[in-house]
Amino acid sequence: MSKLTHLDESGTARMVDVGAKPDTARRAVAGGFIRMSAEARAAIESGDAPKGDVLGTARIAAIMAAKRTAEIIPLCHPLGLDAVDVDFSLEEAGVRVTAIASLTGRTGVEMEAMVAASTALLTIYDMAKALDKGMVIEEVRLLEKSGGKSGHWVAPAL
Repeated sequence: MSKLTHLDESGTARMVDVGAKPDTARRAVAGGFIRMSAEARAAIESGDAPKGDVLGTARIAAIMAAKRTAEIIPLCHPLGLDAVDVDFSLEEAGVRVTAIASLTGRTGVEMEAMVAASTALLTIYDMAKALDKGMVIEEVRLLEKSGGKSGHWVAPAL
C-alpha cells in the first residue's frame, strides 16, 4: 500500500506541506445526477418551481461552496481559485451537473470541484423538494483532473 500523505509517521492526521511544490495549472471536473419525477423536471425546465430559479440558485450555491471547501473538508488547503464553472444538462430522468474548478497553484482542485457538484445537487433537491421528496442524488464523482505531479487522469465510464 502506498504511503498516505495526510498521515504522519505515527498515524496522526495532518495537513500536507505543499510549500516546496511548484505552481502548475490545475483543473478538475466533477459531476453527478439527480433523479426526479417528470413533474419536478418540467418545473425546473420551465422555471415554475415553487422556490424560483432552481438552476441559477444551484449554480451560485456551487460556486460559493467551492470557494469554501477548506472550511468543510478538514485537511484541504484554502485555495485562491481562478475559476469555477457549473453546467446543467436536463435529461429525461432528471438533471446532470458538471462542475469545473481551476487554478494555478501547488495543490489540486479535485475537492473543490466535488464540493461544487455536490452542493449544486443538494440545492436542486432543496429548491424542488416540494414537488418530489423522493429525488435521488447519484453518480457524484471526479470525472477528470489535470496538473500536478500525477498529470492528467480521466475516470473510466460507468
